[in-house]
Amino acid sequence: MKILLFLIPCIIILCVFFIRCSSSRKWTLSEGQQARTFEKTVKARVHGQFLLFLPKDFEKDGKRWPLIIFLHGSGERGNDLEQVKINGIPKIVDQQPDFPFIVVSPQLPAGSGWSPFELNVLLEEVLAKLPVDQNRIYLTGLSMGGIGTWAFATEYPEKFAAIAPVSGSGDTDRACSLKNVPIWAFHGAKDDVIMLKLEEDMVNAVKECGGNVKFTVYPDAGHDAWTETYANPELYNWFLMHKKQ
Repeated sequence: MKILLFLIPCIIILCVFFIRCSSSRKWTLSEGQQARTFEKTVKARVHGQFLLFLPKDFEKDGKRWPLIIFLHGSGERGNDLEQVKINGIPKIVDQQPDFPFIVVSPQLPAGSGWSPFELNVLLEEVLAKLPVDQNRIYLTGLSMGGIGTWAFATEYPEKFAAIAPVSGSGDTDRACSLKNVPIWAFHGAKDDVIMLKLEEDMVNAVKECGGNVKFTVYPDAGHDAWTETYANPELYNWFLMHKKQ
C-alpha cells in the first residue's frame, strides 16, 4: 500500500511530462537565416464591468433587438459606472426607457485603453445571453472611445452593420478592412485634443478603398462633438437603416 501511494505521484508527474513533450513540435534546425511560422493557442482571463440597457418589453414575443456598443472617453475611466453616464448614449437611455436598442456600455479601469480583443470577448458574451439581432450590431464611441471604435471595427469588421466614431482617429494603414462597413464619423473643426485632420485622414483612406463613409464636421465645435451627435435622432435612424448582408 505504501509503495502504491508513493508511485501515484510519480505516475502523475510522468504523465504530465509525457503530454507536454508529445504536444510540442520539434523544429528541424539548420545553419543560416530561414523563414519560419508559429502558431500557439493562448488562453487569457478577461473581466470588466459595463452598463446594460434593455428596452421596455424587451422579452415580448421572442423579438430580437438591435444592439449598440458604446465606448466612453478617457475621463469616464475608473470603477464607478455612474461616470459612464456623463456623456453619450448611457446618459440618454437613463431618460428614455423606450429607446429601441439594447445598449452595452463597458467601462475601462483607470489608466487603460480599449482592447479590440477584450471588447470582442464582451460582445460574444452578450450575444450568447441576450436576444440580439446579430445582423444589426452597431458600434460608436467618443474621444478615446472614438479611437476605440475605429480600432475595434478595423479588427473585427465582420461583426458590425454600421459604426459611428465621434472625435476619434484610426489607423489609415488598415482602413481598407472597413470598406464594407457603413460609417458615419463626426468631429469638431476646432478640436485641439484630437485634431480634425486625424479623423479626416481615416475617412479619406476608407473612401479610397471604396468604402461607404459619411463625415459630419461641426464648424464651431471643439473636442465635444458628441453632445450634438448623440442628441440627433437621425443617427439612430441611420443605424437602423443598415443590416449586415
